[in-house]
Amino acid sequence: MNNFYEFAAKRKKRFFLDWSVTWQLVFVNVLFFIVTEILILTNLVPIDYLALKPKLILEKYYLWTFVTSMFMHSGIFHLFVNMISLLFIGNLLEKILGKRRYFWIYLLSGLFAGIFFVLSSLIFSGDYSLFAVGASGALFGLIGVLIFLTPNLPVYIFFIPIPIKIKYAAPGLLVLLWLISLFGNVPIGNTAHLGGLLIGVIYGLILRYKFPKKVKYINQKFS
Repeated sequence: MNNFYEFAAKRKKRFFLDWSVTWQLVFVNVLFFIVTEILILTNLVPIDYLALKPKLILEKYYLWTFVTSMFMHSGIFHLFVNMISLLFIGNLLEKILGKRRYFWIYLLSGLFAGIFFVLSSLIFSGDYSLFAVGASGALFGLIGVLIFLTPNLPVYIFFIPIPIKIKYAAPGLLVLLWLISLFGNVPIGNTAHLGGLLIGVIYGLILRYKFPKKVKYINQKFS
């Protein structure tokens, strides 16, 4: 009987760790969204302590917001779209790269997306009061890797019923989001998306150079 309880306790402790990294990231994003919504709505924590604002990075050095902003979302729809995209893209890339590499490219893409957002605000727009939140910078990093590992993978963009190869869909999606933000006056972190994509592209190129045979096999499998 004691052995049974020990086994059950061990399984319970490992329950979260047994999930894929993608599902762990989804869980953390959802949990963080719920917690931050409660903290902000109850005025326990101001949004400035969680969202990424170039002004606060440059003047007060709120460096931790590079991380917190990656797991924060502006609403249910924003969270839903990003998590559905993460499940579709992440589950595939995690199987290809393995858990460790997958996790680190997700994290680095999200961090560089934030850095790129702050630098572009400093250099180009001059508007330091805007803020960025969401996992989409990290998601574009994952997409950037897939451009070189599975360039012919068919994907769907928004409500377009025709599948498009990811090597065309990725830059097309960037342009589409930029147009939506420009003409629809919708606050979209386009520079953050671009920053995340660049990290993914660089890592994809490194993998292609370092493991040409494996990349060729993966490419053929998804052609």
